[in-house]
Amino acid sequence: MNQFLTRHDQLPLEQISALLNAESDSPFAVLGPHQEQGALVVRCLLPGARSVEVIDAQSGVAMGEMTELVPGLFSLRCDNLAVYRLRIHWPEATQETADPYAFGPQLGELDLHLFSEGRHRELGKVFGAQLWRGREAAASDADEEVAGVRFVVWAPNARRVSVVGNFNSWDGRRHPMRRHSPSGVWELFIPGLAAGEIYKYEILGEHGILPLKADPYALRTELPPANASVVSEPLELEWQDDAWLAWRTNIQAEGTPLSIYELHATSWRRPDGDSKAVLNWRELAQELIPYVKELGFSHIELMPIMEHPFGGSWGYQPLSQFAPTARLGSPADFAAFVDACHQAGIGVILDWVPAHFPNDEHGLALFDGTALYEYAHPFEGYHQDWNTCIYNLGRHEVHGFMLSSALHWLQTYHIDGLRVDAVASMLYRDYSRKEGEWIPNRHGGRENLEAIDFLRHLNSVVREKVPGALMIAEESTAWPGVSQPAEEGGLGFTFKWNMGWMHDSLNYVSEDPVNRRYHHNQVTFGLDYAFSEHFILPISHDEVVHGKRALLAKMPGDRWQQFANLRLYLSFMWTHPGKKLLFMGCEFGQWREWDHDQALDWYLLQYADHRAIRDLVCELNRLYREEPALHERDSYPDGFEWLIGDDSDNSVFAWLRHGGQKSPALLVVHNCTPLPREDYRIGVPREGAWEVLLNSDAENFCGSGAGSSGELQSEPTAAHGKAQSLVLSLPPLGTLVLRPGRDA
Repeated sequence: MNQFLTRHDQLPLEQISALLNAESDSPFAVLGPHQEQGALVVRCLLPGARSVEVIDAQSGVAMGEMTELVPGLFSLRCDNLAVYRLRIHWPEATQETADPYAFGPQLGELDLHLFSEGRHRELGKVFGAQLWRGREAAASDADEEVAGVRFVVWAPNARRVSVVGNFNSWDGRRHPMRRHSPSGVWELFIPGLAAGEIYKYEILGEHGILPLKADPYALRTELPPANASVVSEPLELEWQDDAWLAWRTNIQAEGTPLSIYELHATSWRRPDGDSKAVLNWRELAQELIPYVKELGFSHIELMPIMEHPFGGSWGYQPLSQFAPTARLGSPADFAAFVDACHQAGIGVILDWVPAHFPNDEHGLALFDGTALYEYAHPFEGYHQDWNTCIYNLGRHEVHGFMLSSALHWLQTYHIDGLRVDAVASMLYRDYSRKEGEWIPNRHGGRENLEAIDFLRHLNSVVREKVPGALMIAEESTAWPGVSQPAEEGGLGFTFKWNMGWMHDSLNYVSEDPVNRRYHHNQVTFGLDYAFSEHFILPISHDEVVHGKRALLAKMPGDRWQQFANLRLYLSFMWTHPGKKLLFMGCEFGQWREWDHDQALDWYLLQYADHRAIRDLVCELNRLYREEPALHERDSYPDGFEWLIGDDSDNSVFAWLRHGGQKSPALLVVHNCTPLPREDYRIGVPREGAWEVLLNSDAENFCGSGAGSSGELQSEPTAAHGKAQSLVLSLPPLGTLVLRPGRDA
């Protein structure tokens, strides 16, 4: 072999061996065109090819047949040739293509620099698989650019990375990538490839070849359970939501009515007669948007739609932070869904998970054979509750990866906000860990300083780059300043889920009314901290699964009392300070716990009492939207005033909601027992007529029809610190909402 190689090519045996064994980290040093001893030497590695010719790209004239130095490695010495093509004769066919190794670096130094510093904001447009027009190193004219796909991935500790797919028979020897040092980024332009190609990365780590890896930056994926990445076509939707985006900052301002319908996209509704099929994005838009409009919600919130391997994770264990799930269609289909929502005046919020990721072998875990995206030590990098890996947000590249993902959804898909999942697990190093099972921070404390810095930076960048976008924290502890600006020491979120309110209020309403007098503080306590943050009141998917029972099924008593309790609870929620979030199915009183593999029980709407719950939600959303007192001062103490908070014997609560100076106050009264309360006097701030806007026990809501209605006149009898008062009839398990008459 030595003599043969000496006659036909001066290539050292070490380089040949590295190529043939797929161990070379510098394939461009050998493959492609090289000037050697006054001649052009072209080499290519094409295992399985019968023969290869080099042809002139302009004329198509063959410049010579390549010599097969060793099986699969071909070489040709020829005169200088500006641009050439390879004509490859495979056993079954002949292929003509540009040589991937005739192209110089396609990735700019600025991209590499920004990536290494964690400051690249558009990784979804640069990394991963991008349709590209590359220019060969010898080309002199832009007209000679070649269409194909540029692949870029980060794997700093890999010895070799190759792109594999059907286009090269999943052979890692065919397309090894160019390494950029010291960034650890690998790139390769493969001419001739187009959108729709499936691919993965074959990575040679320190201890051998790893399981094939999906692309962390993929814009599209295969339909699970298949898990390869897919080259995506550019998103070329002609958006029709300019008016929405122009007005969004006002729509989503702090003092506006924010009422969110949370849903799981694949189980909200299924095609008739097919329990396994799902509605695609375009079908979902046709059915969901009119329904949400009718209910009066301002926004929908989608449980995570980033691609995830296991449907039973509900999306909370995603592996593709830039790709919408293929379960409901293409990226363009998802974009069209968002656009349709905006045209209908509905905002779209996505659940987004920067806390952890699953350890599936094709994913991010040990991506290049080392703990790259995750912390290396299990006390930092492994989440025991969820059997997942924890992002190492202290690495610049991981920090930038996740920040770029957030901006990708907000900017590319015009998403109106992100609800950040599991924030509490990010803030504390000892979250859900026993003593001795966690590693303190550099100051010896329990706070995860890297994650805190990330969240503050994330919210600051989003506020700068996407003004008006909502950033919502699911945070279950008493961490101070979650919704305070980062520059003031807070985390910088727009809103925080009020988990304390949710737990206390559900515990209270689940109690038999005869016992509620002993749990009175579970309602009043929430008002002690209601204005410490900008809160959303969440009745989410987590409260109707895993044996917790559906919302209606939590209610005590017989069937009538259960429905009355649910109407009372929803009225309590909508009149309490804080924005609103309700999970799908709760709006019509589904009895069964939510099951991600089944559609909601829509048949229940044939029954009047279920329809009445939906009608009440419509009415509550209308009042919430139209009455400034219910939303203008949601996050401020002056927007709420207790009137009755100490009547535990009767389980009655009464308060005033205040809006701006020109907005009339609303009187809200809750009777949390099944006993009507006649001649119940309550102080009011204005003399004259008061109009009953809502009685949750009204007959049109399938209630008993008891309680005050119409218009009432105040009396000059002092009560609850007010000179005027009303004498009310309180409905059983009911809520009254009253407003001063127009001429009061």
